[in-house]
Amino acid sequence: MPDLKKAYNVAIVLSAGRGSRMHTQTPKQYLDLCGKPVIAWSLGAFEAFDGVDDVILVSAPEDIEYCRSEVVEAYGLRKVRSIIPGGAERYLSVWEGLKEAKRMLDQRQGCLADGGFLFVHDGARPLVDSAILERTLADAGKYHACVAAMPVKDTIKVVDEAGFAVQTPDRRLLWQIQTPQVFSFPLVYEAYRKLVDEGISEVTDDAMVVERETEIRVKMTEGSWRNLKITTPEDLEIARLFLRQAAE
Repeated sequence: MPDLKKAYNVAIVLSAGRGSRMHTQTPKQYLDLCGKPVIAWSLGAFEAFDGVDDVILVSAPEDIEYCRSEVVEAYGLRKVRSIIPGGAERYLSVWEGLKEAKRMLDQRQGCLADGGFLFVHDGARPLVDSAILERTLADAGKYHACVAAMPVKDTIKVVDEAGFAVQTPDRRLLWQIQTPQVFSFPLVYEAYRKLVDEGISEVTDDAMVVERETEIRVKMTEGSWRNLKITTPEDLEIARLFLRQAAE
């Protein structure tokens, strides 16, 4: 197997969501988390990981200048090469990031043939760590497509439209999906290109695009229960607790 860290690997970090469930005027990815915006923690993980060369930050158009001055420049995030506007939905923001990544890859002759890898990460997951990044890059090298995930802890019920249980799936077969999601770049670029050309929008993550548009099976790679997504005020408090414990 080639040295995965010698390939040209790019991360797309998504920061275009508004986070209505936080019930704040400030988007969740810019809220303070132990002295830094949430997004700065997410970007900092990729800054410290030598398996990623460049980072593309995708934000709402009105937040680009804030991201540049108050996040990228303020925290010395040298790997962030581009800050670009996102689309109306998550998958369109990823597609904008993919087009920017292709432009950057095309500037490096032979990179696509050499098999560069692409990470997609939600900026509202500030506690991603180097161990998760190492594992997902390794599995992407083996299987071409993987996602950070954890086996579910609770029993899951499928319900009908009226809220009544109709099925109880086998918990042993259920995983809770996280990010990063990591793919061979040519694979994920072509899958997204087909999806956008077909005008399909009913997708909730990048693995679903690869599953729909290719024959490649997506590997579940161990993430971490600490790799939570900041969605509600309670999540922010839990993230603060984890960071304080790590600092002790």
